[in-house]
Amino acid sequence: VQLQAPGGGLVQAGGSLRLSCTASAFIPDYYAIGWFRQAPGKERGMVSCISFSDGRTYVKDSVKDRFTISRDSAKNTVYLQMNSLKPGDTAVYYCAAAQLYGLECRRPSDLYEDWGQGTQVTVSS
Repeated sequence: VQLQAPGGGLVQAGGSLRLSCTASAFIPDYYAIGWFRQAPGKERGMVSCISFSDGRTYVKDSVKDRFTISRDSAKNTVYLQMNSLKPGDTAVYYCAAAQLYGLECRRPSDLYEDWGQGTQVTVSS
């Protein structure tokens, strides 16, 4: 699937952003969608993911009380709602799709095959 992920931007600390990841076609149940981020000088890592087979989600511990992942199957879209943003959340955010067939979606990035273009999120202090 082809993914498009607009929605980044510049926000002050404490603010909110909602990222969206829209697929070019219907997302079958055997897919998972993950959100990853990469800050300057750091490795890309998973922030959150959702399995389309049963809706199970994962959210990284460090953002669990601030970030929420959700999906709108009718719109082929997955959202990442980010609240109480901190300067440490500044990064390029990517969404990606993996054919996991119901397996837990928390997987290394190299198992995610299709990637969106990345969107910059900058949180100012």
